[in-house]
Amino acid sequence: MSVIIGIDLGTTNSAAAVWRDGAAELIPNALGDFLTPSAVSLGDDGALLVGLPARDRQPTHPDVTATAFKRYMGTTHKLRLGRRDYGPDELSAMVLRSLKADAEAFLDTAVTRAVITVPAYFNDKQRRATRRAGELAGLKVERLINEPTAAALAYGIHDTSEHAPFLIFDLGGGTFDVSLVEIFDGIIEVRSSSGDNRLGGEDFNQTLIDLATIKLAAAVADRGDPAGLHEVMRAAAERARRTLSDRDDANYRFVWGGQEYAVTITAAEFEERAEPLLARLRDPVLRSLRDGGVRVDALAEIVLVGGATRMPIVRRAATRMFGRFPNATVHPDHAVALGAAIQAGLKARDADLEEIRLTDVCPFTLGVDVAERDGRGGLRSGLFAPIIERNTVIPASRVNRFFTLVDNQPSIKLGIYQGESREVSNNVELGGIEIEVPRRPAGQVGVDCRFTYDTSGLLEVDVTIPGTEIRKQALIYDREDSHLVAQLDQRRAALAGLKVHPRDEAANTAAMTRARRCYEDSLGDARDYIGAITGQFETVLEGQDPRQIEGARTELLKQLDSIEGERYL
Repeated sequence: MSVIIGIDLGTTNSAAAVWRDGAAELIPNALGDFLTPSAVSLGDDGALLVGLPARDRQPTHPDVTATAFKRYMGTTHKLRLGRRDYGPDELSAMVLRSLKADAEAFLDTAVTRAVITVPAYFNDKQRRATRRAGELAGLKVERLINEPTAAALAYGIHDTSEHAPFLIFDLGGGTFDVSLVEIFDGIIEVRSSSGDNRLGGEDFNQTLIDLATIKLAAAVADRGDPAGLHEVMRAAAERARRTLSDRDDANYRFVWGGQEYAVTITAAEFEERAEPLLARLRDPVLRSLRDGGVRVDALAEIVLVGGATRMPIVRRAATRMFGRFPNATVHPDHAVALGAAIQAGLKARDADLEEIRLTDVCPFTLGVDVAERDGRGGLRSGLFAPIIERNTVIPASRVNRFFTLVDNQPSIKLGIYQGESREVSNNVELGGIEIEVPRRPAGQVGVDCRFTYDTSGLLEVDVTIPGTEIRKQALIYDREDSHLVAQLDQRRAALAGLKVHPRDEAANTAAMTRARRCYEDSLGDARDYIGAITGQFETVLEGQDPRQIEGARTELLKQLDSIEGERYL
């Protein structure tokens, strides 16, 4: 049986891991890093760049670079790279394909199967788009697993004895997830999940951008190319945010239009400005605890996961929220990938994991739209009738019966929705199904509507008329997505036909990309020096001596570190 890898497909960074020899093991990429930035760019030669070199091109080549596209998963939003528009599933597929190549190089075998993580609060559209991205990358997606559930596996795998519930607090680059988890008799049970799909490190970066803009009195606001300026300020914000994780102030600095801009931002200013974001962390936590029927003081641990939890302002907010210090022993960037690898081992039925069982929950309520008679005999339509309630253990299958409302009604049409509002207009429409019914007086014909929700969070709908053989089934697809599914082979072939930068040249490409970005981000003597050391490295590259190239690359990166600080992932 072929190997199954686990993949954490993140907003900011992605990672892959494998379960082998009784342990989860991270897979290094071509640069030797365990994290691969979720960034895609076209190089000057038209070749596709993925990861660190692509991210370093974002400030200088925003028109051919895409990042943070996970936030658009499940939508029809397109991002342009050069002359072509790409959907977020296609861009994600490029990252997945790069991780697949890294895994094949590391394991020395073909890799065609994967477990991929998604935010717990991803809706059905977003999950289908993630599965489609895996298929476009040439992977059979064995399962989609919720990110906090994967983190719970990584946290709890070494101690499957019975203990009190713990809470996974997962704040990543683009999403926030909360899961309440309990372990007993070798079973890791997710009791409830909640979250916010539009809250993450990127939003805290935007807070720093706003703060810097105010401090600079909008001095750069009218200098043209707002998209390019935003990317330069975004890169500066990321560095400043990471600096504020270790210090009480940070130098927010960038070069734009041949001029250097710099301002000092203190941790106190940042925390005050970010207060609305910090306040948004509270509601998902409360909902998860309420749905799981657990009091805060009954929690054994609060486990922090996700790169954004490194921020002191987030840790302080969590401490205030729970009245105690959270557990930060799990590696915030690696836990989800390691948990995905453990799930892959479970999927492969590895003997070392025979005693471990995992249950998960449905994060949203699933139901249909109905109409009902009001007190005056009229019809009130557009109401939500739940069939599978949120936080139901999955896989789950539930059925409700619905009846005709008017005499001789020819059919019953059910819109399928996901959400928590009583009005379907406030929920997410997933699709619809219509079935012809016998023409009889109102209320005399009923249909049974069964929802079946699997462990990957995908929904099947089965509608039957009791006492007859009339039946209709559907695996829910959006009307807007149906053409994408139909063109899957064609789209996979188109992506496979893109020119990809050679993997064995990745380290040199990343070094040159960083050097060029540093050059454009500097002025005066610093720019001259960077130009000189870059030229020296290019000369060594032309000599094609691997040993000399490796030494020169190491020296170049060392010099760049001394100028701008160590690179970050």
